[in-house]
Amino acid sequence: MNLFYYTIALLGNPLDPLTYSSTRQLPIGSKVGVTLSHRSCEGVILSDVEKPFFQTQPIVEALSFTYSDFQRKISHFVATYYGCSMGEALTLFVPFPNDVVNNEIRHSREGGNPAKLVPAEENGNGDANEQEHSHSTEWERAKTSSQIPTYAGMTIDITLSPTQNEALNFLRSHPLALLFGDTGAGKSEIYMKRMEEILCAGKRAVLLLPEIALTPQMESRFKAHFGEAFVLWHSKMTPKQKTLTLEKIHTGTAHIIAGPRSALFLPIHDMGLIIVDEEHDESYKSSSRPRYHARDMAIYMGKLLSIPVILGSATPSVTSYAKVPFFRLRGGYYPTHRTFVFEPSLETLSPLMDEAVARNYHAGHQGIVFIPTRANFKTMVCDGCGTTLECPFCSVGMSLHKNARALKCHYCNYTEMIPSVCPKCHSGHLSSLRLGTAEALAHFETTLPALKVQQFDRDVITTQTKLIDVLKRFNHREIDLLVGTQMLSKGHDYHDIALAVVMGIDHLLGQTDYRAREKALSLLLQIAGRSGRKHDSTVMVQSFNESFFRPYLDDYERFLQEELRHRQGRYPPYTKLARLLFAHTNGTKAKAQMDSALAHLRTIVSVEIVGYGASPIEKIGSKYRFQILLRSLKSTDVIRAIKAIKPPIMEIDMDPIEFT
Repeated sequence: MNLFYYTIALLGNPLDPLTYSSTRQLPIGSKVGVTLSHRSCEGVILSDVEKPFFQTQPIVEALSFTYSDFQRKISHFVATYYGCSMGEALTLFVPFPNDVVNNEIRHSREGGNPAKLVPAEENGNGDANEQEHSHSTEWERAKTSSQIPTYAGMTIDITLSPTQNEALNFLRSHPLALLFGDTGAGKSEIYMKRMEEILCAGKRAVLLLPEIALTPQMESRFKAHFGEAFVLWHSKMTPKQKTLTLEKIHTGTAHIIAGPRSALFLPIHDMGLIIVDEEHDESYKSSSRPRYHARDMAIYMGKLLSIPVILGSATPSVTSYAKVPFFRLRGGYYPTHRTFVFEPSLETLSPLMDEAVARNYHAGHQGIVFIPTRANFKTMVCDGCGTTLECPFCSVGMSLHKNARALKCHYCNYTEMIPSVCPKCHSGHLSSLRLGTAEALAHFETTLPALKVQQFDRDVITTQTKLIDVLKRFNHREIDLLVGTQMLSKGHDYHDIALAVVMGIDHLLGQTDYRAREKALSLLLQIAGRSGRKHDSTVMVQSFNESFFRPYLDDYERFLQEELRHRQGRYPPYTKLARLLFAHTNGTKAKAQMDSALAHLRTIVSVEIVGYGASPIEKIGSKYRFQILLRSLKSTDVIRAIKAIKPPIMEIDMDPIEFT
């Protein structure tokens, strides 16, 4: 019996590819069922090989899905750059059904590929204005003659201002561009116009959003324009919803696919445009293996596919500002003014804030209050011995949840009842530190009973349905005040918010992170940007650092320029960073692995050891954690150094954005 031999990457497994055999010849990229140590698992055929010198296990079954050449190529990059296995990298992708792959191969052989959209700077005449006219004419002709029936349900026609048209021309003329637009300046309308052009060229567009918190308004806006051609993809969808969405993608009826970072890895064979909205947002960086950054992956994919990529933000990241050509889109639709008021006080609701909330309510406007802590308080402390009530499995204080009458760890979700006395000295009184959303809600309900207040954080907004319901009630003026965490900054666009209260911003500014200044200022401006869309507004900031924030409130670009000078030669975008993590239930073993890696790294002159030791949060989920921070001028030097050491329990975090 003739056997065929293949190397197979086991999906989700950290092992290197293994060799299996089959009695039938199978296509490269096929998804297959195999066994490993008598356990069933799935894998992807990477290549065919000669008969090995050892005995192989058989491929149990060939499944009806295939990973395309492009998906495998991207997975290889992810595995190499982000330090994971091919099996882990491939899990990012949703494979193509075999019938779709076969149809595409046949379509390609028959010469049926759609026309490619050529960016203006690559076009023969290089005339952006002429290109704009041809695309606009083609779109209008398509709508009038119903040659694109998918879009027949559109009810909104977008008219851009002269400045927006100038921005659109800029985006056309650059394969990679940053739309640096103020909140309310009309970035979404420019996105939609660019999408129209891509669709007319026979391609599809992917719109990345930081997380589902952005999608309800975005969905209604894009569906109103593109009808059933627009679909959403996110983790909160039911299996049935995901199946229906994938069917639309496979059949070609879904032309614009929007969602968080996972939407980038859907089986889209004719991608023509990628837009990364709110490109500065940290949720684009995965916190688990593979620790990729979706923004950077979008840029890499765009380069491989020769398609345009647009980044958009009112507060772009320092790295994108430094590396990507940008268009500065200023102002908003309404000529409003924001007044910033700073109150140097500790993290507590002050009489000045109470007065501002009451005044805003009596004036008939809505407001938001930002607090960087969910639940009631961050920690509970014994006022007798000073002990902080910590999670038994993580070296962090547990948060007080009054409604549940419990303490909860926000790292491993361990929960216990609130003790009546200090568990260490058995005599002290337990008090709480730092204000939380639940207590702020109770405070306003007591001081201003007529005020309709809603808590807006992950403790309450646990599903997409709840999110949509709260935002709908807020839009219908059934809620006067939202009290929440960073969810408040996620692009919600309502016109009657005339007050924004920002608390605890100094906590972010004081973090031991080279990006602390950028993160604090960006968050402040994003929250402030939720207010004053149609009316003048007040932004009340609780901070002792007015001297830092004040100069940049109306000039974020000035901050970006100064921050680049501050980072010159030390931090990204001028250097590459990598964080090596060592975690084990045995702290001695974790430290020994770190020490072994350090010994090798000290012999490599092209890589600098910035720091090492126990992680700031030393224990999470019963595992002790140690880390090494590396710096180099080239990513290749970092990758080469890491490959030379790689102990069994080490995890790699390339381009880290958090250090705890």
